[in-house]
Amino acid sequence: MARAEIFNIQHFSVHDGPGVRTVVFFKGCNLHCAWCHNPESIRREAQILWYPEKCIGCGSCVEHCPRGAHSFREGVHAIDREKCGHCFLCCEECYADALVRVGEQRETEDIFREIERNRGYFRQSGGGATFSGGECMLQQEPLRELLALCRQAGIHTAVDTAGNVPWEFFENVRGLTDLFLYDIKAFSPEVHRACTGVGNQRILDNFRRLAAEGSRMLVRIPYIPGYNDGELEAIALFLKGYPEIPAELLPYHSLGDSKHRALGEEELPNIAAPDKEAVAELKRRYGFL
Repeated sequence: MARAEIFNIQHFSVHDGPGVRTVVFFKGCNLHCAWCHNPESIRREAQILWYPEKCIGCGSCVEHCPRGAHSFREGVHAIDREKCGHCFLCCEECYADALVRVGEQRETEDIFREIERNRGYFRQSGGGATFSGGECMLQQEPLRELLALCRQAGIHTAVDTAGNVPWEFFENVRGLTDLFLYDIKAFSPEVHRACTGVGNQRILDNFRRLAAEGSRMLVRIPYIPGYNDGELEAIALFLKGYPEIPAELLPYHSLGDSKHRALGEEELPNIAAPDKEAVAELKRRYGFL
């Protein structure tokens, strides 16, 4: 069995495919979206989330850190991430869960057993397992094994992807995937590069090929004011060529800000959440879900 680098398994999700779902979040991504809601998913290796508001000042992290990465200055905890050796002893010893390890390696069989426990909910709701990230398609071997285990067990599968991978990766998993949740973040290559750090030719090419092969898809379009709000019309026009493929508009929310802070990032996304009525109007205008 392969081992997957994951950072969360979310049970009873109703936002990541049909029905009630178990979502496995893979670590590692080859996009750097300015608005990322899961910043802890970008790097493949395990990391430390630091929540100062939870700290009780016990000093256990200082006592157990072999590299002196933790200190208290005038009663205020500080962490020097340059010194951190990622042994995660501080996380293990933190009584208040102010220091949290994010990211672990787990065998696919172990992950599948956790998915399988929810088969009753899948059966009643028409749900299943969703593999997300990060970019789950970057971990081909464990992803394919998990999809195959679900297929053998009769569990519906969805792959949530930004599509920025070689076409061969899709060929490896397409026959085992019931639904692709496919992100289209911008239509203009220049805007896409400005928003994510990469162009979108491969992403759109893969989308066209998946559609031509008859793969079932749901397009998901993040709506980020100040970044891709001028792209919605072009995306809608592009999707008119694929009337059988529904598209969902996902408005920006700021729930990821706390995780950006917990990772020690100094610059946070400066984005205002869009007005609900404005989002509803855009959905009506372009036919988005």
